[in-house]
Amino acid sequence: MKKRFPLFVKITLIAIYLIFLAGSVVRMTGSGMGCPDWPKCFGYYIPPTSEDQITWKPNTSFEKGMIIIKDEALYVAEKAVTTTSEFNNDNWEKYTKHDYAKFNKFHTWTEYINRLTSVLAGIPLLLMLIGSFSFWKEKKAITLLSIGVFLLFAFEAWLGKTVVDTNLTPIIITIHMAVGLVIIALLLQLRFILTEKDKTYNYNTAFNRLLIISVVFSLIQIVMGTQVRQFIDEQVKLFGFENKEYSLMNPSFKFYFHRSFTIAIVLVNLGMFYLNQVKNLGYKLVNWILALLFIETITGILMYYADFPIGTQAVHLLSGALLFGVQFYLWLQSRKIKVAEQNS
Repeated sequence: MKKRFPLFVKITLIAIYLIFLAGSVVRMTGSGMGCPDWPKCFGYYIPPTSEDQITWKPNTSFEKGMIIIKDEALYVAEKAVTTTSEFNNDNWEKYTKHDYAKFNKFHTWTEYINRLTSVLAGIPLLLMLIGSFSFWKEKKAITLLSIGVFLLFAFEAWLGKTVVDTNLTPIIITIHMAVGLVIIALLLQLRFILTEKDKTYNYNTAFNRLLIISVVFSLIQIVMGTQVRQFIDEQVKLFGFENKEYSLMNPSFKFYFHRSFTIAIVLVNLGMFYLNQVKNLGYKLVNWILALLFIETITGILMYYADFPIGTQAVHLLSGALLFGVQFYLWLQSRKIKVAEQNS
């Protein structure tokens, strides 16, 4: 188990990024309420494939806990029941956590795949947690970081339930995203401890300061991005998913801040690139940062000027999360050199 621990960390990190991708597809397609309950979906472990399965009708059997749509409202079967010719309120309890009562097969299965991705990610995470205890005597930080990842992942699962129960409350979605980034940071720190040995970099104070600023800027930008996405969701509710050209009609200040703040982010990261080249610091990850910034910028432009081409929102969000991860890992490298110089 100890020997395979680095592999478990790597697989868990990849799985978390896949969750980001799946979540972005959910938001891109407006599928957040595809399953109105949690952890099941309309009371099923495997979601319904047709509206007929969740519509009340006579002479039909429903198991306890199954959810149906009737008169534009959700009802939960209080016990296993076979319906008669008339609806019997004694057998059903109205679902009161929210009033969203629609069924869309595509939305339901998109949300279900998102949840399934999270469940599958829990497998390598659990193996990682178990394996971390073999490091307790020699490197307690590895065990503590692994426990931290596990607890935050459990908290994320609870947040996912809260997102559904509150019908996609914006602040909960933002917290959901922020906690996901913290999990990425902890996993990257684990990977750094395990893989970064005596690689040669040169420390530069100005570079390190710009690096810290870049990480903070990325966090701000991602949080603002979730707020812009919420505005788009509200526009979709007003004008319909097919009218994408209205998604950013009369946008709020948050959108203009999010768009213009990109300039500051690009300048800071170009400054890092310049110092890395001129001072010969040896940080190869800076090149990846510029590549991800390019993808972020291009997808942002396409969303605004080309009415959200398919896939651009998912790529935009994923590249933002990857950018944060690369910047954070680069900061770990820079900090290690600084500590080494102070101790020498």
